[in-house]
Amino acid sequence: MNRMKIKALMIAVFVCLSLTACGGKGAMPEVTATNYSQAKHWLSIPVVSHNVDVFYLYPTAWRKVHASDPNICDIDNPSMLAGSASAFGRSATAFETFANIYAPYYRQADAAYALSLPLPEHDALVAGIPTQDAVAAFDYYIRNFNAGRPFILAGHSQGSNVLINLLTGYLKDHPDVYQRMIAAYVIGYPVTARIIADHPHLKFAEGPDDTGVIISYNTQAPDVVPGVNPVLSGLVGLVINPITWTRTETTAAATEGLGSIMPNPATLAFKPVPQYADARLDIKNGVLICTTADANLLYKLTKQGFPRGVYHSFDYPFYYFNIRENSKRRANKYLGH
Repeated sequence: MNRMKIKALMIAVFVCLSLTACGGKGAMPEVTATNYSQAKHWLSIPVVSHNVDVFYLYPTAWRKVHASDPNICDIDNPSMLAGSASAFGRSATAFETFANIYAPYYRQADAAYALSLPLPEHDALVAGIPTQDAVAAFDYYIRNFNAGRPFILAGHSQGSNVLINLLTGYLKDHPDVYQRMIAAYVIGYPVTARIIADHPHLKFAEGPDDTGVIISYNTQAPDVVPGVNPVLSGLVGLVINPITWTRTETTAAATEGLGSIMPNPATLAFKPVPQYADARLDIKNGVLICTTADANLLYKLTKQGFPRGVYHSFDYPFYYFNIRENSKRRANKYLGH
């Protein structure tokens, strides 16, 4: 399979598990940031019941249907609204037992178009309207919702790509806000050593309860050839094991995990399952290896949205309950509990 065909498959970065029809509106997006004082521009504004917040950015939740559609969707794109809610259910809910989850809608790039671009152009595209919206939403959240509480950043795929820009930009410029960041779960997009080196205020996680750090990994089968995973865009990311929360290459057996959520093959509804996924770091290639998943079945369930063995859609579901336990652990460490 050549590189362009692989990138074309990314048209289903999120839709691969959502079955919603997707499309653009045909109108060019606005050049100003979305107005986040309007509740309709938020996927989630919770009733505050916890002393910790989560600010969440969902993965790509729409795709272009026609070549003439815009490359950035409107803020009220129906397929994005539906797709983002489904993504929220299989990822952001990992934090719901101990945190108030705030999630804005944001205008996104079409994944197939974005990944067809050379990396500098791809980065510039995501650093434009998607990041502009996310920064405006986060700033509004800090000023109007946060009330000084410590917070976790969480994202997946394009959402994590945007979070990197938030971390390297807004949080660098607002160190008082950054001091309240418990951790950033920047999952499903590579966080490179260069990013950390170029932004010394940032730290990558080294253990299970360090705070003020970035957590990241991209999951795939052991037989995926380097260069085939379109999510990586040729980048080698830093990785941490989401079962042991260490950075060694020792395999963590599935039985060491706390459980997953996986889709029912008939309905695609996610439900808890016993320990499903093992985890091993491949530091050289910057990926997380899972050997216990059924690559053929998952390839079918995702409507062949990714090359076989690229488990991008399952970065959160495979390790759902480990993420829940770990994020609460880091929050308790931050709070001194």
